[in-house]
Amino acid sequence: MAPIGSTWTSWHFVPNLTIGTPVIESLRKHTKAYLDCHLMVTNPLDYVEPLGKAGASGFTFHVEASKDNWKELIQRIKSQGMKPGVALKPGTPIEDVYPLVEAENPVEMVLVMTVAPGFGGQKFMPEMMDKVRILRKKYPSLDIEVDGGLGPSTIDMAASAGANCIVAGSSVFGAPEPAQVISLLRNSVEKGQQTH
Repeated sequence: MAPIGSTWTSWHFVPNLTIGTPVIESLRKHTKAYLDCHLMVTNPLDYVEPLGKAGASGFTFHVEASKDNWKELIQRIKSQGMKPGVALKPGTPIEDVYPLVEAENPVEMVLVMTVAPGFGGQKFMPEMMDKVRILRKKYPSLDIEVDGGLGPSTIDMAASAGANCIVAGSSVFGAPEPAQVISLLRNSVEKGQQTH
């Protein structure tokens, strides 16, 4: 489970503010933690080198924005020392990521969005867990991340479906005791991994 996440967004994909390379660079000076960057941008190739130089650990791009250049994108991400991942919005068929997972030079993680991208605090879409179950059955050793509406009331659904990486924002930062929520989420994911 990635302990720290960052989202870098663009007006071309979602209209909200950005956490970018200055924040990643500053965090990297103080931690060896995995810095997971999920980019909801139209041109992810433009951000590979800056995020790699800033110290990002993972670079997740959207399949919807990379249909024509994902092979080059994966290669560049890896050349910068980052782990490549691919994300898909709720309305995107799971089959769209199969070529990226099965490629000669594949992505190493698939992120299943359980909300519409771009805004925190949305309600978890349990029907997206079918995508997670399909991925886990088809690719038993793949890292599968779930992002959107995850918290104490939804984590067990994601973990039992096969998610082994989670992103939690509002449920952690809005909690009176964030450490307790993080522990609960982590324990649920670890328990779910034992059954897969």
